[in-house]
Amino acid sequence: MFVTKKHLSRRTVLRGVGATIALPLLDAMVPAGTALAQTAAAPKLKVGFIYFPHGAIMKQWTPAAEGANFELSPLLEPLAKFKSQLTVVSGLENKHAAGPTHAITPGTWLSGVSPRISHDPYGGVTADQIAAQHIGQDTPLPSLEVSTEEAVGGGACDRNYGCSYGATISFRTPSTPLPMEFNPRKLFQRLFGQGDTPEERELLAAQYASILDVVADKAAALQRVVGATDRRMLADYLESVREIERRVQKMEANDLSHIALPDAPVGIPSSFDEQMNLMFDTVALAWTANLTRITSFMMAAEVSNMTYNHVEVADAFHALSHHQNNAAKLERLQRVQLYHSRAFARFVEKLAGTPDGEGSMLDNTLLIYGSNMSDSNAHDHFPLPMTLVGGACGKVKGGQHLRYPDRTPVSNLLLTVLQRAGVPVESFGDSTGAFAEV
Repeated sequence: MFVTKKHLSRRTVLRGVGATIALPLLDAMVPAGTALAQTAAAPKLKVGFIYFPHGAIMKQWTPAAEGANFELSPLLEPLAKFKSQLTVVSGLENKHAAGPTHAITPGTWLSGVSPRISHDPYGGVTADQIAAQHIGQDTPLPSLEVSTEEAVGGGACDRNYGCSYGATISFRTPSTPLPMEFNPRKLFQRLFGQGDTPEERELLAAQYASILDVVADKAAALQRVVGATDRRMLADYLESVREIERRVQKMEANDLSHIALPDAPVGIPSSFDEQMNLMFDTVALAWTANLTRITSFMMAAEVSNMTYNHVEVADAFHALSHHQNNAAKLERLQRVQLYHSRAFARFVEKLAGTPDGEGSMLDNTLLIYGSNMSDSNAHDHFPLPMTLVGGACGKVKGGQHLRYPDRTPVSNLLLTVLQRAGVPVESFGDSTGAFAEV
């Protein structure tokens, strides 16, 4: 290919009946003698909005020092390996989350406006969807919305606001909340299945043991015409697809949805941990295949009754979040919050180990990791735990703790993220200006 200067299109896929597998960025997609940055195959910025409910113990979250010479706090320690690409942002508030706390907290995290009192949702277009409108249109999926568990209503609903704001962090329009996909199989089929309707995709998927079997001949043919480096990358990528497919099938085999369970919260620790990692890994796979560039992820449902026995916490998450400043409860809650940071750090490490052009996927990603609540016992929305992680294609400095004046709108951070992502906006929500220091 170097001699002939022939190259593969960045949009090359492996097709078979019932399956379409997009490919990662291969050397063969870059014309010979051409700088990668000058081609259509150049890596594009990926943006992820990673939300955890019920806030954080702020004394365990906020670094003591400001600027570049800060030490990581206990809840951010799992990200130590990536400190140079970590920005902690303190002093932020979201006044629009005030009200029936759990019922509107998720849905106002990325909007910058107060929802209208109405059983039918009407709030603001969220930052992830604004990004999707501008930089998500050149991928098969403008955005991807995922979670680890289904929103079950209850405390995440309100008679004046309904249940929409408590079940998602993404609004495509002021009145269009986007569902968060928590089913690994449905997510996998959405990314790799083919068919015009859900019923057709289900039927096609049921006909094959593996989607890779459907495209095996195409994959083998491609392996014969690309170089040694591309062959290794393609083999690793396809093995990742097969591994996630295997894990999805394994989880389905262990599905307990048909069993009547008692009303008391019951946790299946290994399943929840596997669910968390599986959803993160699938997001990474979608980014690797350039299927989407924008992802929103709820790491747990609002008012979650999930238990965390895998970190020796048998309490239901939401009940534990009402810690009443009890030292024993705070210690257990910190374990839960630390687990979230570790799961997120695992995802960050996976991105760091995934080649993307001349760098890693993490180098070309900007992640917003945080919550729309501060102290879960007080249900307050200041100061918010917020961080940025990733190289962002060189558009974020990293390695610093920025402390802004108390009650600075969180919309300022979201505006900054949108601008660094190349979205042509001058304001967002109730923003008062972007952060030049980021």
